[in-house]
Amino acid sequence: MLFLAVTLGFFVENQREHYVEHQRENQFIQSLFNDLKKDTANLTRIINARNKKEYDLDSLSFLMNSDSSKQFIKQIYFYAVTASRTLYYRFVPNDGTMQQLKNSGAFRLIRKRNVVDSITTYDINVRNILSQWSVEENLIDHYRDASTKIFDGRVFDKMIDENAGIIGLPEGTPHMQPYSEREFYEWNYRLYGMKVINKGNRRDLKLLLKQAEILLVVLKKEYHLE
Repeated sequence: MLFLAVTLGFFVENQREHYVEHQRENQFIQSLFNDLKKDTANLTRIINARNKKEYDLDSLSFLMNSDSSKQFIKQIYFYAVTASRTLYYRFVPNDGTMQQLKNSGAFRLIRKRNVVDSITTYDINVRNILSQWSVEENLIDHYRDASTKIFDGRVFDKMIDENAGIIGLPEGTPHMQPYSEREFYEWNYRLYGMKVINKGNRRDLKLLLKQAEILLVVLKKEYHLE
């Protein structure tokens, strides 16, 4: 009888642990699911913003290299001041749950292999996107340096409001600095680099968005989420 009682007690305790772990698994998955929904919304916004940024960079390049560029100084200043903006185009993942899963060893709670694989793939690609950000920041810094030889910073200053927002086209009749052909070629090259990295990041963000949407479908199916 004692042996039976001990065995039964062990069985009950084991079942209780499985139940607790199953509950924790569901909690982590629900939290991750909520984070992913925020990520998809954020990614969609940033991709749309990068579409707009491509248009702005193309417009800046076209106007600056146009034979009639002097007629569009105000527009050029507007596109030039927006070109170096960064934070609005940066993807910051909602990764609180992901960090908990990785740092606490809670990944072991997820019993379904396809779910673990999907989560891992998404996380790897998020890290890849984040690593590209330093490359883009470096290119933008080079663009800013080249722009100091072309534009008057006082004009930029009057275009920014107290919250660092862009008011609109500059007032009056702004002028650009006298620049050499060499300085103009350098500026154009820096702008070209920004255009390329913007397109590359937009492409990778679209892929990440697709992976996030796939992962949401997997989690919804495997855990009956809404």
